[in-house]
Amino acid sequence: MSILTELNTLLSPVLPVETGVFSGVPPDEYLVLTPLTDEFALFGDNAPLFDISEVRISLFSKGNYIQRKKQITALLLAAEFTITDRRYIGHEDDTGYHHYAIDVAKHCDLKED
Repeated sequence: MSILTELNTLLSPVLPVETGVFSGVPPDEYLVLTPLTDEFALFGDNAPLFDISEVRISLFSKGNYIQRKKQITALLLAAEFTITDRRYIGHEDDTGYHHYAIDVAKHCDLKED
């Protein structure tokens, strides 16, 4: 299962989720998933041992985003995602949304059992 599929499954019961950009009229709170990297890591015998995918989860909220940030963080950690960064991006004055970003990574072991 891809990292985007896993995140959609995990987060869509909490808030509306879209990939890349939110289409249509956005609600007061929503999430946008942006793929960041796909890389092989930790090589052995000239072959990659792990595939690491990283995605930025952008939380957009017209209200207080802090409780939602805590809820999403707890869900991600319980689902064994690695959180690589969390930061407040800023307030978008033209739309009224606070923008908070959570970067996550998922490691897939490529070794044969």
